[in-house]
Amino acid sequence: MNTVNYAVVGTGYFGAGLARIINGLEGAKVVAVYDPENADAVSKELNCDAEPSIEALCGRSDVHAVIVASPNGYHKDPVLCAAEHGKHVFCEKPIALSYGDCSEMIRRTKDKGLIFMAGHVMNFMNGVRTAKRLINEGKIGDILFCHAERNGWEEAQAEVSWKKKRTISGGHLYHHIHELDFIQFLMGPAQRVCMSGGNVAHQGEQYGDEEDMLFITLEFAGNRFATLQYGSAFRWSDHYVKIQGTKGAILIDLQDVKVVLKTPYGEEKYLLHESQEEDDDRTFIYKGLEIDGAIMYGKPNATPPLWLGSIMKKEMIYFHSIMQGEEVEAEFKPLLDGTAARASIATADALTKSLREDRKVNVVEITEATEGAAVS
Repeated sequence: MNTVNYAVVGTGYFGAGLARIINGLEGAKVVAVYDPENADAVSKELNCDAEPSIEALCGRSDVHAVIVASPNGYHKDPVLCAAEHGKHVFCEKPIALSYGDCSEMIRRTKDKGLIFMAGHVMNFMNGVRTAKRLINEGKIGDILFCHAERNGWEEAQAEVSWKKKRTISGGHLYHHIHELDFIQFLMGPAQRVCMSGGNVAHQGEQYGDEEDMLFITLEFAGNRFATLQYGSAFRWSDHYVKIQGTKGAILIDLQDVKVVLKTPYGEEKYLLHESQEEDDDRTFIYKGLEIDGAIMYGKPNATPPLWLGSIMKKEMIYFHSIMQGEEVEAEFKPLLDGTAARASIATADALTKSLREDRKVNVVEITEATEGAAVS
C-alpha cells in the first residue's frame, strides 16, 4: 500500500482535527500545513512542515492531495491553486459562497481529472445512512415534504467569530448548509424558493452581521415541498430533519439524539451515531449548552467531541480510500466532483436573492446567469 501525502490549508479547529485524523490512518501522512495563525503549533505536533504560502504548499512535489479547511470565504484560491498543481482536493463545506465560484472550482478540477470532494460530513452520520436505507427500502413510500430546523440562542461574545461574519462564513444559510444539502439529496434540486427573515435580536459590536432568523420554503418537481429554519435568535432551540412520505415518516433528531421511523404499524427507533456511547455524548453536550451551534466549538487545540470525531474520521477514511484507488459508488459521485455541493449553493444563492428582492426566485435565475456569463 503506497503512502498518500496530504497537505492542509487552514489548521483551526476543524482543519487541525482533520489533519490529526489523516496522520493516524494507515498509508497516510500530513507533510505540510499552511495557516497564518496556527500552522507552527500544528506542524510541530504532526512533525511536518509549515509552509509560508498556499502556493508553496500546493507546489510541493511530494503532496498528492490538499485538504482545504480555511474559513468558508477563503476556499476558492487554495482549491484553484491545488488544481493548477495537479493535486486532488478535499474542501470543507460550503465549498464556496457563490454558484459562480463553485462552477469555476469544479471546472478547473475536472479539466485536470482530479477528485474534488466536498466536506458534507452529514453524509457519513449513522442516522443519515439509516434514513437513506429505510427510504430506499420503501418504508415511507414517496417523499412528499421535508422540514428542518437548526436554531438556538447566541449570547454576546467577547470576540466575534468569523463564523458570525457574513462575508466570510456566508451566515447561517451557507455555514449550516448540511440540512439543505441533505434535503436536496433526497428530493432532487429545488426549482423555486423563498426566504424571509433578518437580524432581529443581535445588533452591536459583540455580534456578527448575519441574519439571526431565516425562514425558507423550497418547491420541488412533482408538487413536493420543504421548509427550513435557521438562526441564533431562538430561545427554544431545535435541531432536526423530518421526512414525510406517502406511507410513513422519519425523524432525524440531532438535539434529542435519535432516529425514528413512524408508519401505521408503529414506531422503530435507531441510533443517530455509531454507538450508544456516541449518542450519549451528543445528548450531554446539547443538554448542557443550548446555544447556537456555530459558536459552540472553534479552538485549534480543542478535541472534537466523540460523536463529531467519529464522523470526521469516517469521512477522512473514505477520502483516503479514494486516494488509494477505491472505486466511487454511484451515490457518492456528486459528492466527489463538487456538483452536489454546488447544487446546494445554487439554492442558497437563490434564497439570498429572494430575501434581498422580497419575492420567490426560480433557481435557474442563478444557474443560467452564471453559465451565460461563463460562455460570454
